[in-house]
Amino acid sequence: MTVLLVLVMFLIFVVADYIVSRGKAPKLALAPALKESTPTILDGFKVTENVRYHPGHAWCQRERKHLARVGVDEFAAALVGPVEKIDLPKTGQWIRQGQKAWAFSRNGEKVDMVSPIEGEVIEINPDVIKDPTLLRKDPYGTGWLMMVHVPDEENTGRNLLPAGLVKSWLRSAVEKLYAAQPQLAGATAADGGLPVDDVTAGLSGQSWRELASDFFLTR
Repeated sequence: MTVLLVLVMFLIFVVADYIVSRGKAPKLALAPALKESTPTILDGFKVTENVRYHPGHAWCQRERKHLARVGVDEFAAALVGPVEKIDLPKTGQWIRQGQKAWAFSRNGEKVDMVSPIEGEVIEINPDVIKDPTLLRKDPYGTGWLMMVHVPDEENTGRNLLPAGLVKSWLRSAVEKLYAAQPQLAGATAADGGLPVDDVTAGLSGQSWRELASDFFLTR
């Protein structure tokens, strides 16, 4: 009888714990995007295999079903350079894939970027708002921009770059950058060939906004 009573009490505790746990909202996984992948240096810029890239130089990483983290690649971060302000969508706002979603401001100019996915913004990164230098220091990690609820993951994925084309796509972007501004070809640090903090510091004949907009597909 005692054993039966103990078993009944144990079952009651298990059921109660399940009911309580089911009612709790799941916590967002906010680990840096590079946690599970070592980046590769390609023509001076970091790329990583655990994110999906959009032709407009934004990336997204699937955190779990219907939830994605969004940011910009290192090429974009180097191109925007030392921005003074980052304007992100409000939480609850719906953003569309391929349409303008956020903007960077610098020296009186403003450049937009398009979203790599479609969905509802459920969280923004307050740290990158307070300290825009995080975007350049760690674009795949602490410099992430927002978390988005993505209802239609299948259709969204079709408009992102296939993994096998990422390297050739980035190489083309780097070649285009240096062709437009030949003086930038030497604007890499001696240590590892990584780009300097501001690859457009020596621009002449073209504004920062015009150059960035060409690559971000917003011109």
